[in-house]
Amino acid sequence: MYLIASLILLAIVLVARLANKWRVPLVVISLFAGILFGSDVAGIIYFDNALLARQIADFALIFVLFIGGFGTDQNKLKPVLKPALVMATIGVIITAIITALSLSIFLKYDLVYAFLIGCIISSTDAAAVFSILRSRSLDKKLSSMVEIESATNDPMAIVLTLFAVQLVVAQTTNPLAIGGSFFWQISGGIIVGIVTGKAGGILFQYVKVLDKGYFYVFLISVILFSYGMADLVNASGMLSAFFSGYFMGNSNIPYKKTLSTLLEAISTIANVVIFVMLGLLVFPHEFGNVYLEGIFLFITLTLIARPLSVFCCTLFSKFNFKDKVFISWSGLRGAVPIVLATYPLAAGIENSRGIFNIVFFAVLLSMVIQGSSIKKVADWLRLAVKAKPEPKQIMELVTLHKSDLELIELQIDEELYDGKILISSLRLPEGTTITMINRNEKIIAPQGSTKIFPGDVLYILVKNEMIEMVVSNILKHFDQKKYAINET
Repeated sequence: MYLIASLILLAIVLVARLANKWRVPLVVISLFAGILFGSDVAGIIYFDNALLARQIADFALIFVLFIGGFGTDQNKLKPVLKPALVMATIGVIITAIITALSLSIFLKYDLVYAFLIGCIISSTDAAAVFSILRSRSLDKKLSSMVEIESATNDPMAIVLTLFAVQLVVAQTTNPLAIGGSFFWQISGGIIVGIVTGKAGGILFQYVKVLDKGYFYVFLISVILFSYGMADLVNASGMLSAFFSGYFMGNSNIPYKKTLSTLLEAISTIANVVIFVMLGLLVFPHEFGNVYLEGIFLFITLTLIARPLSVFCCTLFSKFNFKDKVFISWSGLRGAVPIVLATYPLAAGIENSRGIFNIVFFAVLLSMVIQGSSIKKVADWLRLAVKAKPEPKQIMELVTLHKSDLELIELQIDEELYDGKILISSLRLPEGTTITMINRNEKIIAPQGSTKIFPGDVLYILVKNEMIEMVVSNILKHFDQKKYAINET
């Protein structure tokens, strides 16, 4: 088993390298790796334990949602807070209802089962969207809207799905009790998350005198506590995990960027585990029985339910028509809907295997069709251009106290810029130093007489508040040759 696991992971990395120029999301590669190694294709691994799959996926999702909250910057959240949260809550409900009505009216599904499917597939996938768009730049308000909405709509979809499962199992014998449980799962999860996140930020100040390795242990304990405490009081552990991550990530804690690096690694591993496992769980030969329903679900969701929810929820916002079209098309489905599709299986609901296959097939279509066309849609709407070089922080210069110094990495994109400049001509602010230049994998120790060329990678020691000014100062000395101004 260890050898097979290593081969799966190695295959994912090698395929990602081969498909790098097409920007294929890691989650898509992982999903197909699971299918390839599963019983229907290579026949290496047979896996059909839906209950175990749900347990593992739920555990991984705790970290994914905490990380989503931890990485949600409150400064980016404020300008789009209202429309993003409306989309992440009311928008999810609208999407689920419209999808359910379509399935009930046109495919004659039982309304409760149709609502269950609508809830399962109502959330979008932030990781897949932004892995595709990482080579593009959008209007900051628009990109923040897509990012925040995608990061925050998973908890609502999870709560809705649990509610729908209870409806199916209970057959609405006590709708008031189910409704009260639904309300408490949302409100209780948010309350526990806020308290845990703020308490975690305060307690971090107490343990910061320890070695850095203990910080990682402490962070994982906060993540598990946020879920466990909410689960103990029958609230939504997923919502609690997200909000505890949000409030802790926006508190003033040391080594925040170092912790973010750890969380990014955990998120990557968690997504790989989820999608490989879900790929193993599916049996592609069964798609022959549900592919028409899957196509109908994808079309309904993408061309009707999602656009209607976007236009309704942004009715009084400042987003224009093109923005709303792009937001509608960027509603890429991903890990969470497939994970939620295991809930009916784990609950033993009738025809739950068919529900799982329909959702899986629709998500697969979303990844392939929307995932491969998001950049083209952004270009067609003139909302995206090739991104300017952005500095990457490569070292956090901090001990136990906050530092204003950062070591950043800046690549001079040879597709955008031409010419050459002398370092001595830059007139960098006092305290700013270009410490090293990487040119064609050769390290150069810079001096005032050293020339900088397009394609060079600069390593710059700079004060945090001067990063943007220093980057702009360096880039303006080059001739722009292919950068187009955003026309929106």
